[in-house]
Amino acid sequence: MNLKRQYNLPNCTLIVEGFSDGITATNTSDGQPILSIVTNAECRINGTNQVLQGGRTFLENLTKAVSSYAQELLSGVRRPHEVTPTEDQVTLEKISDTYHRLVWYPSSDIKTLETPFSINLSTVQLFDLVEAVDQFCTDGRTLPDINLKLQPLSRRYRQKDEPIAKKAVPMAVGLSSLAVVAAASYFLPVPEVRKPDPNPQVSPTRTLPQTPQPGASPVPRIP
Repeated sequence: MNLKRQYNLPNCTLIVEGFSDGITATNTSDGQPILSIVTNAECRINGTNQVLQGGRTFLENLTKAVSSYAQELLSGVRRPHEVTPTEDQVTLEKISDTYHRLVWYPSSDIKTLETPFSINLSTVQLFDLVEAVDQFCTDGRTLPDINLKLQPLSRRYRQKDEPIAKKAVPMAVGLSSLAVVAAASYFLPVPEVRKPDPNPQVSPTRTLPQTPQPGASPVPRIP
C-alpha cells in the first residue's frame, strides 16, 4: 500500500511517499501504518517555482543540513563546513541578516540544470522549513529509524578568548600612570601649615559721615 505523509506550514510543504517493509507494519502507539521505504520526497517553498525532490538520501541530507544550520543560528556559533558536492547534497549559508541560501546538488537521474539549485530563503521561510523537518523527525509513523545525532559544537569552534597579556595591557598602563603621579608628588614641596590664632585682633571699623543728598531735608539732630 502506497503511503503519503505531508507536513504543511504557511511557507513550506514537505511530502514523503513510500510504503511499509512488512516487518513493522503499524505504529505501536496509534496503530497507523509505518512508512519505512521512501519512493519520493519533495520540499516545496511557497513563493518559488522550484521543487527539491529526491529519495531517502535527499531526505536525510535535507534533514541534517536544516537541523544543523538551525542549531548554529540559535547558538550563534558558526563552524566551517568542508563541502564536497555529492548527489543530493544540501547546504545552507547565511547571506544577510534576513536571508539564507539553500543549495542543492540533485541526483544525476533527475533532469535538472548542470548547476546546482540555489534558493534564497527569508528567515520566516527558513523557520517554516525547520518546523516541517522537525515534524517529520518526530513523526513515529515515518522512517522511525532516522535519528538525528546533533552533538554540541567542539571547543575549537568557540570564539577565541582574549589573551591574558592583551587584557593586562590596560591594567599595566593604569598602574604605570599611577606610579608616575606618585613619583612627581614626592618632589613637590610640603605646604606650610599655620595654626589658627586663638585671639584674633579685630581692627575697629570706621563709620564714614553720611553726605546728604541734594534736595533732601536735613535730618534734625537730637540734643
